[in-house]
Amino acid sequence: MATIINIETSTPSCSLSVACNSEVILSLEDNSGMNHATLLGTYIKQAMDTIRERNLTLDAVCVSQGPGSYTGLRIGVSTAKGLCFGSGAKLIAVDTLAVIAEMARQENNINGTICPMIDARRMEVYTALYKADGSSTEVEAKIIDETSFAEELKSQDIYFCGNGAEKCQQTIKSDKAHFLANIHPSAKYMVRFAEERFKSGKFEDVAYFEPFYLKEFQTTVAKNKVL
Repeated sequence: MATIINIETSTPSCSLSVACNSEVILSLEDNSGMNHATLLGTYIKQAMDTIRERNLTLDAVCVSQGPGSYTGLRIGVSTAKGLCFGSGAKLIAVDTLAVIAEMARQENNINGTICPMIDARRMEVYTALYKADGSSTEVEAKIIDETSFAEELKSQDIYFCGNGAEKCQQTIKSDKAHFLANIHPSAKYMVRFAEERFKSGKFEDVAYFEPFYLKEFQTTVAKNKVL
């Protein structure tokens, strides 16, 4: 019976869940903006209090690995590593886009292809296709235009979701393109993936694990330099 803390901080949403033997016993979530640095410490305390109150032992910490917000991913991964170092728990990482697809599938009872999208600014998104049989395409940074997914939409319905999908709704035109609202990565929907990886022993190296940024972090140089 595994007790796992799940942490999701890859987008403006910040969430944490605690699952014991695949059952969620605590779920905390805030969707008001990038408050991860403020909220996550409080969430961790509540999680550890819940685990102690139930006389459980923390077996693993699962973190959403990206792609997504550079800062958000750093906060989530650093927190997960700290918990693992301090408790001796195993570290597990799951694909953020898969978590979004899982929420879309469960919340809308979809038995088809889901295309989660994470906003990467302008008309670019991080995305992949997740099919009902569990297979998926490779995660990519994709610039959306009128030809995007045109071939795929000829033969199948695709359900687009995530915080990058809304801006694509006026560009991707097809009767087979469906756009789902209020779908985001949530720690509640990491539980199945975390449990599968725990049972199969797919753990990360706590010392060397890094988030999956997909693209390198880019800094900007101020135009007006102050001496």
